[in-house]
Parts: sequence; C-alpha cells; structure tokens
Amino acid sequence: MKPTIALFLYDPKCSVQSGNGMLKALSQYYNFKIFSKNTLEDNFFDDVDMIAVPGGIGDSNTFKQLFKNNGKRVQDFIHNGGRYLGICMGAYWAGSYYLDVLDDVDAVQYIKQPKTDTRRPHAKNLAITWKDEPMNMFFYDGCALVGNRHKFKTVATYANGDAMAIYQKRIGLIGCHPESEQFWYDSYSYMKGKWHNGKQHKLLLEFTDTLMKQ
Repeated sequence: MKPTIALFLYDPKCSVQSGNGMLKALSQYYNFKIFSKNTLEDNFFDDVDMIAVPGGIGDSNTFKQLFKNNGKRVQDFIHNGGRYLGICMGAYWAGSYYLDVLDDVDAVQYIKQPKTDTRRPHAKNLAITWKDEPMNMFFYDGCALVGNRHKFKTVATYANGDAMAIYQKRIGLIGCHPESEQFWYDSYSYMKGKWHNGKQHKLLLEFTDTLMKQ
C-alpha cells in the first residue's frame, strides 16, 4: 500500500505549479490528499504519513492567514512523529517565525547570506551541489538552512556552502525546486533549454523516500 501525503495548496499564495510538480514527481509511489486553509475534520491526518507544503508567496502575513485554522494541527502532527516535507516557501514555514518545528536551525533568505552568488529574488537556474554532484536547479528566492550543522543532515548546498536541502529527524526541507517542470524554464527566454528533463524529479522522489523511512 502506498504511503499518503497531505499536500497543502491555496492558489495563488501557494503555488499550484509547485504542487503539481510534486504530484508529477511523486504520485506514482504516493497517495495524495489535498488540504487548504479551511478548518479540517478532526481525523483528517489520521491516515497521513507526511505533510507536504510546496513553494509560493511565503511572508508572515500569508502564513497567519493560511494556517490560522490548521497550523496547530500541523504542528501537533509533526511533534507526534509525523513527517514534514517543505519546498521553498514550505521550507521557510518550518522555521522559527512560522511553524517553529526545527531544532537549532532556521530557514533564511539565501540572497541575503554572506558570499551568496545571487542578490536578486528572480527565477534563475542556480548552481548547487546535491550529494557531491554539481548541477543547476530552479531557484526563486529560496531559503538557506543555517544553524547547528551537527543537528541536521545536509543533502545539498549552495555555491557559498550554505545548506540548501536537509533532513532533521522527520523533517525534510529543500530551498530550490527539484519539482520544476519544463514550462517553468520555457517561461523565461534566458532559461529555455535548461530544464533537467525530469532528472531532478528522481532526486525529489529519493529525498522523499528517505524522509519516509525516518
């Protein structure tokens, strides 16, 4: 039986494109149920193995608006041993200003980090290293995961060495977008021809499978 992921979506604040990319990369191996900002039934997460939050517009006001009704339930799910997968905005929302479920690590803007290789939050194919393999990955104001490196496992890094993808216990966070699809790249003239041809969907699947085993 396939594990079940509860995927948070609320267009336009939470990107349907990012959520659809996650569905495309993972749905062959995972069941999905969708939730949004509306108050959930008490038993909604009873059959859920992992909560996933994709990219989007992740400022503090947006978080308070969208998680007003269900934020405590998401926190309780994680604290009671449930798994959490966050990409870009979803990774930020694990941090101290939002769900606050991390231990001695926080999600901060990579564009403001020392020795960053980009200072602008626009779409780009950013250089990263994933498990010692150099590559480029779709980026749009993603987070760096900073803090006590002894308390998390780094999977991928940015050019300046900051962590881009990590595991901490049953939480998995990714600052860039391995779920990106070809039309994301084709939407920008300077990105055409740079899509990963689905190879990074396999990385996301591997990342999620490992998280599911935690």
